[in-house]
Amino acid sequence: MKKLLHHSTMPYNKINNLLGWLCFIIAAITYTLTLEQSVSFWDCGEFISCAYRLQVSHQPGYPLFAMIGKVFSLLSFGDRTKVAYFTNLCSAIASAATIMFLFWSITALAKKLTAKTYADAMPQQRLISIMGAGLVGALAFTFSDTFWFSAVETIVFALSSLCIALVFWAILKWDAHADEPGADRWLVFIAYVMGLSIGIHLLNLLTIPALTMVYYFRRYKNVTLKKGFMVFLLGVVLLAFVQYGIIQYTVKFAGWFDFFFVNSLGLGFNSGAIVFFVLLTAFIVWGILYSIRHKKYYVHLALMCLSFLYLGYSCFMYVPIRATANPTLNNTHPDNAFTLASYLNRDQYSPSPLLYGPYFDGKPIDQKNGAARYRKGETKYEKTGYKQKLVYDHNTFFPRMFSDDGDDPQFYRQWMQMDDSHTPNFIDNMGFMFSWQIYQMYARYFLWNFVGRYNDMDGQQSMTSLDGNWTTGILDGGKHLPKSVTESPSYAPLYGLPLIIGLIGMYYHFKRRRRDALVIALLWFFTGIAIVLYVNQPSIQPRERDYSYVGSFYAFAIWIGLGVVAISELLQQRFKLKQSATLATLLCLLCAPVLMAFREWRGHDRSTKLTAHDMAYNYLISCPPNAILFNYGDNETYSLWYAQEVENIRPDVRLVNLSLFTSDWLIKQMQHKVNESAPLPITMPYNKYKEGVRDVIYYNDEHIPGHVEVKEVFDFITSDDPGTHVEYQSGMVSNYLPTKNFKITVKPDDVIKNKVLTAGQVKNMADSITWQYNSNLIVKNNLAMLDMLAHNNWERPICFTATAGMRNMIGLDDYMYREGFTYRLLPLKPDTSLQDQSAKVNTGVMYDNVMNKFRFGNFKHARFLDEQSVTMFYPALTTTFLTLADGLIAEGKNDMARKVLNRFDEVMPNLNPFVDVANRKSHMAEMAYHVSDTKLGNKLTGDIYDYLTDELNYNASVYEDSPNRVDLRMVNFGVYILQNMVRYTKAAHQDALAVKIEKQLRAYEQKFSAVLQPVE
Repeated sequence: MKKLLHHSTMPYNKINNLLGWLCFIIAAITYTLTLEQSVSFWDCGEFISCAYRLQVSHQPGYPLFAMIGKVFSLLSFGDRTKVAYFTNLCSAIASAATIMFLFWSITALAKKLTAKTYADAMPQQRLISIMGAGLVGALAFTFSDTFWFSAVETIVFALSSLCIALVFWAILKWDAHADEPGADRWLVFIAYVMGLSIGIHLLNLLTIPALTMVYYFRRYKNVTLKKGFMVFLLGVVLLAFVQYGIIQYTVKFAGWFDFFFVNSLGLGFNSGAIVFFVLLTAFIVWGILYSIRHKKYYVHLALMCLSFLYLGYSCFMYVPIRATANPTLNNTHPDNAFTLASYLNRDQYSPSPLLYGPYFDGKPIDQKNGAARYRKGETKYEKTGYKQKLVYDHNTFFPRMFSDDGDDPQFYRQWMQMDDSHTPNFIDNMGFMFSWQIYQMYARYFLWNFVGRYNDMDGQQSMTSLDGNWTTGILDGGKHLPKSVTESPSYAPLYGLPLIIGLIGMYYHFKRRRRDALVIALLWFFTGIAIVLYVNQPSIQPRERDYSYVGSFYAFAIWIGLGVVAISELLQQRFKLKQSATLATLLCLLCAPVLMAFREWRGHDRSTKLTAHDMAYNYLISCPPNAILFNYGDNETYSLWYAQEVENIRPDVRLVNLSLFTSDWLIKQMQHKVNESAPLPITMPYNKYKEGVRDVIYYNDEHIPGHVEVKEVFDFITSDDPGTHVEYQSGMVSNYLPTKNFKITVKPDDVIKNKVLTAGQVKNMADSITWQYNSNLIVKNNLAMLDMLAHNNWERPICFTATAGMRNMIGLDDYMYREGFTYRLLPLKPDTSLQDQSAKVNTGVMYDNVMNKFRFGNFKHARFLDEQSVTMFYPALTTTFLTLADGLIAEGKNDMARKVLNRFDEVMPNLNPFVDVANRKSHMAEMAYHVSDTKLGNKLTGDIYDYLTDELNYNASVYEDSPNRVDLRMVNFGVYILQNMVRYTKAAHQDALAVKIEKQLRAYEQKFSAVLQPVE
């Protein structure tokens, strides 16, 4: 056998290399064909912008990712519209390389696994088994749901996965050559990749415990359970050392050095940090030289690894260098060691308690000061206060239900079926951890990838609903599933076959090579469940978080590959098949990668989707020249940043993210010119709003009659006069808000000079804008907004994105008018007859924007639309058309309204992501009849009818089997819409259609009579 293996070494290496590159090519072609052509939702717009213009992204920073992205952006050769494509291509290439290294890792493990399995006369079958394992495992991961999603957009998880694949492949290379001279260079290489990966994402660090065990198993012959456990703990310690000692405390120590040099020695900023890094470098160099002279091999190896780890980590020098250059996107402005340490530590985000903390119903009984907080002053570092830590009266070990923020307590009680009188205990705590954090927010994702899924809708809040749930698909034929599921591109049943193959491979691996299997299990655990336990997600997340666990899916894909070896041996031993390896490979290829590619392709082909790009364009094009646009959510902000920073779309508009506007650094940036936008009319000097000053101003009613000029209020709450201050219960002395009744006296000359109103609107100009502030406190973003309102004098249009929510408009609802995808503040007399103030339309401007300027993201013809396109922007666009048509009809402009409704039908597909959208479309249908467009009215009504009957029929089948699982909102709202449809089709004299709908309506009223309730 050894002789045969010796003669097959060269063919093995060649075949192994060629098939690895084949996997790369298949993956690269797949991802390139399905690549998003422009910007995607969530963080992608920010990452592309920061790569293209080398800017500073959100914490904890991704400098190497930005620099690599910059290189790929240069492939656009000056065509700004192609920048996003090429940065997306970076992810595709990195993901394809990940697949290649995964192939080589699987074949390395399979080679060890088959060493004693095949007879001497069967080297060819062993070779096929090994290569088949690599192909099946690597290609299964290629077409897995989560990995594929990140592979076709500009996001850090593609390059982060490559780092994981690279270090794991490298440790296996070391393992294969550990007894050869110079083999430990692979360990130094791993340390360097680890350091580099910090500049991409921290996920790669979680491989350290598994790598430590590989080293232990290979270097030590006398392996025992006790020693193995101690080495495992050492791996965890090494992980903590890199995470905290290297990443965080290196910069913290540099900060304290800088504090001493600046505040005590009077030297310039960053002088102490430079001295610290010089000393650190000198210490490492001295240690390396010492270890060489005294032949301390393991000390030398450790210091070499440390030095290359730091060398890779040094990419973070990018952050303060670029922050000092003041780019447009400069999150937290980390230009010094103190701010950089806070930036790396993500101090902006409240940490979740890990080992001890409160229950969600705990009441704060004390407050303790933590570490001091400092900011960069004019010549010294200034103390801004202390980190605060609240002490609660109801605590537990290992808290999982801890958040009292917003609706979190209500969610805990609903999920755990606890009534308001129930006091949560440790059993509830563990129940929530296992049922929601581990099952719902990890196991569900795992099953998506290897069992199948119903759709890509958000399914965090229910274990039983179809949306966001997993399915094998085996029993779906008898479930009467609605067409919204079965005809969706994201419906991807895999019959559980990849999972079964992976479980077979895992069982076989533990049976044959327990140590190697343990390494894979550690990799799976630390990149999966360990993240769940460490992050300790409090409750509902802004989005599904499956991308966080891609490393654990990578580990399981190794077992899918090794399943080929297991099945091959089974066929050989049970059925005496000479071609068992070939048959096993073909069988597993069909049951895993081929099936996955067939099922998943439609749900990942983003090559025809332009939603994020065009929605950002619509926001900006809705704004008048030189407007100030307040926005809020990630899917607004990041795409808007991309549109301006990369494609230079409407650079005259100043974007203000309200969630970041609470920070002094962003307010300060807004007082400077950016692109083609002049500074905002913020008059406050920095000392009035810097960190620790006026962080919060509370309402203390002085019973002032009438409404007070907003300028007077602003001057009062920013005054340093002690007479304008009050002492709070905490002992803090600060400004307070004496009234919530604000006023801006309208100066007609300013309004006319700045062309705020049209000639026809001037007659309705208000004498003053009066409103009630809608909160009991003022934080920095509100303070800056009041400053602008007091001093803008109608020189710059003030707009809010339509999806930001009326609550962010500080009570100015009566004066906000839709002009497209934005609301604009206009000094018009309020229409108090309107119940819904958000429905007011500046029809002339909005008609021009929607009909002549808007783009629609290829909605009508895109082969696939992601969840954000379907559930956020399709409803937003539907509401935009509906609101405009309604406003035009109210003004008697029926012909224009008809054109708007037909434009909607022309550019938008027939989608109903939820029943509320069907309700909006029913209003559209009624409007179509009203403007004498019977054809369109019938078409819209027919589409709504088909959707509602399909959903209600499904709920009827559920109601018969499990009444407690029926979607009561869908049933009640659906019946309500059908009732409206009967009414307006009769009014439009569409008698046959009305009879058809009414007949079906009566059947549903009878079926659901026990659960029907009036819809308000």
